[in-house]
Amino acid sequence: MQRPAAAAAIPPLVPGALAGVRILDLTRVLAGPYSGQILADLGAEVIKVERPASAGQDGGDDTRAWGPPYVKDADGNDTAVSTYYVAANRGKKSIAVDLASVDGQRTVRALATISDVVIENYKVGQLARYGLDYESLSRDQPALVYCSITGFGQTGPWARRPGYDFVVQGLSGFMSVTGEREDACATCHGGPPQKAGVAISDLLTGIYSATAILAALLHVRATGQGQHIDMALLDVMVATMSNMNTAYLNSGRVPARVGNAHQSIVPYQVFACADGHLILAVGNDLQFRRFCDAAGCPGLAVDPRFATNPARVRHRDVLVPLLEAILTGRTKQQWIERLEAADVPCGPIDRIDEVFANPQVVARGLRVDLPHAEAGRVSLVANPMRLSVTPPRYDLPPPALDEHRDEILALLRAHEGSRSVGT
Repeated sequence: MQRPAAAAAIPPLVPGALAGVRILDLTRVLAGPYSGQILADLGAEVIKVERPASAGQDGGDDTRAWGPPYVKDADGNDTAVSTYYVAANRGKKSIAVDLASVDGQRTVRALATISDVVIENYKVGQLARYGLDYESLSRDQPALVYCSITGFGQTGPWARRPGYDFVVQGLSGFMSVTGEREDACATCHGGPPQKAGVAISDLLTGIYSATAILAALLHVRATGQGQHIDMALLDVMVATMSNMNTAYLNSGRVPARVGNAHQSIVPYQVFACADGHLILAVGNDLQFRRFCDAAGCPGLAVDPRFATNPARVRHRDVLVPLLEAILTGRTKQQWIERLEAADVPCGPIDRIDEVFANPQVVARGLRVDLPHAEAGRVSLVANPMRLSVTPPRYDLPPPALDEHRDEILALLRAHEGSRSVGT
């Protein structure tokens, strides 16, 4: 196993693009926390409200208990820090608050009053019972941007259903086009539909939510008017189906699974080589001619069945076996060197350890190491946004539970004078 390359040096901190923006993060698990982390990376102050520990039950975001794997200490021993939790919670300050208590509700309302944004992912109507819904909080803070993240949105017959990434991947049509070809063999039908290897609906909803929040903040700047943002995992995943959806809506044709191939481009799929697998991503006719020249089969490029992409799509069942036979004749690295020299898009299928040893990934600084109160050090994946003047900041590691209680309560006292605040 390759050792991960050392993290790139963290650039000197400069005020982030969202400096001066305060986010009250009432979310847990992934979609909401991921959205909050994006905003924290961009310079916002993010206060994460977590569940306090109680008799027989650990406190905090649910993902604090999701492990193994755990972050390892300097001696290579497991700590109690969940790698899942740290993936979506850097840059935040943590305070433990019991939302079911009167004092806890008072604290959250006070924090909302001094915040620009609230993000929450409770069930529809749950926070209204505590007076922490948008209607209640916006009475004291008309400029408040309030983002609700749920499985199915605030309206519709399924609004009160709990939402889970895996379920939404199925409901959205995503899994119906993900997996091996349905006609891959006469008896197995290509195997079952497959989910993505990561919680894609959660992650994409986090990104969409951050984008919506930024748009709403611009509206506040222009008008002083806040608003309620209604984000749903199902909405996001349906939207993410993009060209698959438009293909159905405009042609009536329901897309089917094609495995690692592409419905509309050929050859654009995984091929076996002599020692592994190769991604071949031929996107146009010129690239196909270059591939054929490099592969020693120039006759295929002028064959009427394969000369154009529409023809190749129609005759893929003839062309693909011909290419399979050719590509098994060389190793993966031999093909990559040959095809890259010919300007043909291709690449390997790397494991995660190979990803972080990739010189391009190292050069781009996609690993970030931060000190951590419990683990000593934690390695994280850098924010991919590249801003030339206000780059992402990594000044706070994922917090320990309730780590910033004193600082946050002092902030409230500074804003509220002598009125006591309890949790």
